[in-house]
Amino acid sequence: HARRYTACVPAAPSLPVDATLCPLCGQDNRCANEIERATGVKQEACWCTQVDFGADLLARVPPPARRLACICARCARGEAAA
Repeated sequence: HARRYTACVPAAPSLPVDATLCPLCGQDNRCANEIERATGVKQEACWCTQVDFGADLLARVPPPARRLACICARCARGEAAA
């Protein structure tokens, strides 16, 4: 009777989330919070704090990036990346 190898194969390590990029299109999201964090220069409130993102749009964000990277204004408006 042959024995089979049944150990779990480890999942590929997930790449770190870049909070400055839109998790949907990969373009710069221009998040004021991330700009302030990177530059140390106080920013006005980010545009995204004034927008209601639909559940269907938020559901498209890959799980590793949820609540870590802002959707860009273009994707929020439903426009295709240039």
